[in-house]
Amino acid sequence: MKDNIFYHFGSQFRGLTPIFAQNLETGMALRSIKFIAIILFSVFTTLFSTAIHAENTPEQAGTKTEQAGTEHKEGAFDPAKLIMEHILDAHEFHFFTIGESEIVIPLPVIIYSKERGFAFFSFSKFEHGHQIYNGYKSEEGKIVAVDAEGKIAESIKLYDFSLTRNVVQMLLALTLLTWLMIGVANKYKKNGANVAPSGFQNAIEPVITFVRDEVAKPNLGSAYAKYMPYLLTVFFFILVNNIVGLIPGTANVTGNIAFTVVLGVISFLVIVFSTNRHFWAHIFWPPVPHPVKIILIPVEFIGIFTKPFALIVRLFANMVAGHIIITCFVMLIFIFGAMSQVAGWAFSPVSVAFTVFIYLIEILVAFIQAFIFTNLTAVFIGQSREGAHEEAHH
Repeated sequence: MKDNIFYHFGSQFRGLTPIFAQNLETGMALRSIKFIAIILFSVFTTLFSTAIHAENTPEQAGTKTEQAGTEHKEGAFDPAKLIMEHILDAHEFHFFTIGESEIVIPLPVIIYSKERGFAFFSFSKFEHGHQIYNGYKSEEGKIVAVDAEGKIAESIKLYDFSLTRNVVQMLLALTLLTWLMIGVANKYKKNGANVAPSGFQNAIEPVITFVRDEVAKPNLGSAYAKYMPYLLTVFFFILVNNIVGLIPGTANVTGNIAFTVVLGVISFLVIVFSTNRHFWAHIFWPPVPHPVKIILIPVEFIGIFTKPFALIVRLFANMVAGHIIITCFVMLIFIFGAMSQVAGWAFSPVSVAFTVFIYLIEILVAFIQAFIFTNLTAVFIGQSREGAHEEAHH
């Protein structure tokens, strides 16, 4: 009905579709910029790795040359290590370092072993991996059991139930999303659809309308309402985690393969349970000549699993790449600074400018990736429902 507020906003938002399509094309071009940036960083690290890392020499000429080549001066700047620490999971939130002081928020450690039972303490007890506490220590971010001499006790198998920063941040993002959506829902309950939206409700309503009219309806037909709760949940959950992950010091949750695997598996289950007899008949007995069936049947069957795999890898790769590039541009200041202090200061404005530019791009990518994951999920669900002619016609 035209006096419905969703119809009003839907009519206005459809006009933005060409702009959104143009933004998608822009996103493809920006991925090319990311690729070039990664190549530039690789060239820089290759050229200057000797100046940064190979600072130790053998104690005696002709001896221990192999060990000396792999040693690093203690405290030397290691870009690769810092980048991996930034994108990988950890037991603390690290914000910045001032001199010898590090501003961090340690998280609780919860571990269990058959020999020692449960242990619960703060990760700060390890003092950034330099100390042993209660028979445990942090080895490259992983908690291991040690013996009385401080050596790793291989015989003790640990089960780590700790709340890492990815888990904590995901729960915080979920809490934030739930709080915002409940607030929007309460406004609708209080004012109904006849009162103009305000506040956060005004920002959310066009997005919901867009997902409904441009994602769900074109791909799912008359069955769109059945899948709208899942599609909206996936879209906003990915979007909130993408945005929160751009805050300095936070974790890149959507850049964790475990996170995207879970989302991909859930979408895979939704796709499989939406299938019908016609879909499986097309998979195992496609309407092609019999000799071609021998080749096509395995291809079609594998295609069932490649769809969620594409969802998993696409989101993971794009979010990891963005964070790596931002970190790389910041690291270039210190790479040039390791060569010469003047070079480090001279390159700082260039590095900061590129960092801000990529950061703004990542905000756009956060929205695009949430849309792509949701849209492809709707496409795959629609393909699994093929054969429902009456719905497709509607």
